[in-house]
Amino acid sequence: MNLILVIIIGVLTFVGTYMILSKNLIRIVIGTAIYTHVANLMILSMSEFGGKNVPLINGEGKDYVDPLPQALILTAIVIGFAITAFLLVLVYRTFKLTKVNRIEALRGEDEDVDE
Repeated sequence: MNLILVIIIGVLTFVGTYMILSKNLIRIVIGTAIYTHVANLMILSMSEFGGKNVPLINGEGKDYVDPLPQALILTAIVIGFAITAFLLVLVYRTFKLTKVNRIEALRGEDEDVDE
């Protein structure tokens, strides 16, 4: 299971990096959202739950799942959603003002100074 999870994390990291390096603003937002999912999967892979026991404390209290990674993932989901929502509003406002959805159009043009 860990090998499959590592392969999925690697593929999603590649896809997120590819999307962030594109010139389309919507693809950059989607790449950032994919990165948040990669962060959640990395925290999940470090939690070391083998799936042998139910995630509840039993009578003796020795075999249980650590709740810290679950709390961290929940916090990361909320933060990732907030960042994605903020970036979508930023892209919408940029498109509304400039009528372009590409990065190179936002740089502006250098004016030639005649001497």
